[in-house]
This record gives sequence, structure tokens and C-alpha cells, in this order.
Amino acid sequence: MRVAIAGAGAVGRSIAAELLENGHEVLLIDIDPRAIKIDSVPRAEWLLADACEIASLDEAGLNNCHVVVASSGDDKVNLVVSLLAKTEYGVPRVVARINHPNNEWLFNESWGVDVAVSTPRLLSALVEEAVSVGDLVRLMTFRQGQANLVELTLAEDAPVVGQRAGSVPWPPDSALVAILREGRVLVPTADDPLEAGDELLFVANQEVEQELAHLLSLH
Repeated sequence: MRVAIAGAGAVGRSIAAELLENGHEVLLIDIDPRAIKIDSVPRAEWLLADACEIASLDEAGLNNCHVVVASSGDDKVNLVVSLLAKTEYGVPRVVARINHPNNEWLFNESWGVDVAVSTPRLLSALVEEAVSVGDLVRLMTFRQGQANLVELTLAEDAPVVGQRAGSVPWPPDSALVAILREGRVLVPTADDPLEAGDELLFVANQEVEQELAHLLSLH
């Protein structure tokens, strides 16, 4: 998979290093010469250019990229890069970093964003996830399609404890994608019993989150 990352700061370089380790091709783009630290990610391609300009994106070969990551520290830049990647180059998947929570409402399909990642929201969600039992916690929003990654830790008195995953009438537009149990990640099958303390991960439409929470807890 070929991935272009706009913004070669600490976040962009970290993403690049991880993707390279997983066998992908990575191009890092930044307008600031001080950000071009080739020795930090030597296996990546580097481009000193303004990712908000069509000529720069032509040079970057965005039409050959499977994914674009807008990871700069400027939300305006990330929105422009996302919009150009989607509308001008038809990039299949555009991931954008949100720096300021007040701008979160802008990062949607109208601006070409498929997945928006807000560090403050993600951190607060992980804090809630660590301390909450029986409450549905939203971990991430997939803007295109209005689906969320949500988590719930089953309390001992949860009504679904002891039932098989396949026998629970899950709401429409929701899918149980993983069970975290005693340090293991389980891909759920219809015959897997649900146990107290299980962390259940779902991809679910926002409209069914309340129904899902009601099904899994007593409050």
C-alpha cells in the first residue's frame, strides 16, 4: 500500500515509521525545511513542498496513493489536503488529524475526510474506557457512514453474560468485532459465550448506540 503523509512533524514521522515496519510505501511531505529529517525515517520518500498546492500533490503522485494522512499541526492545512486528495485525486481513504476539538465538526465527508482522529477525544475516551464498567464508550468516529468504534466492559450483572454471542439480538447497523478477555484478543464467533469483565468492541451506527447500551447493561 502506498501512503502519503502531509506533515512530517513528530506525529507524521511516527506514523511513517510504523507503516514502513508493516511493509508499506510511505511518502512524507512538508513545507518546512526543518521538518525534512531524512535520517529519522530513512526508508521513507521525502518531499519538500506545500501539500495544499495542486502542483505539489502532482509531484507527489497522489493519484497513485491508496491512503493520504493529513497529520500537520494546522487544522486548516489538514482540511485542504483532505479535500484535494479526495476530490482531485480520488484517493480511496483519507485520514485527518484534528488538533483543536472545536474544529471537529468540520472533519467529515464534505471535506473529503473518511476517518478523523482527535487526540484529545481519543485520550479522554481511553480514560473513560479504563474506569467505566457497564457504560458505552465511544473510542473513534468514522465520519463516512456515521459509524463509531465503541467499547463496553460487561458488568457481572449484565443481562447478556452467559449468552452466546450469536444468540444476542444485536441492533441493526452494529457488529461485534472483537472481545478482549484476560489480555487476549478474540475474534467472536456465534458460539462464544460472553463473560463478566469482557471488553466488547463494536462498530455501530450512531443511531443505535443507545439501543446497544440498553441491551448490554441494566441502566
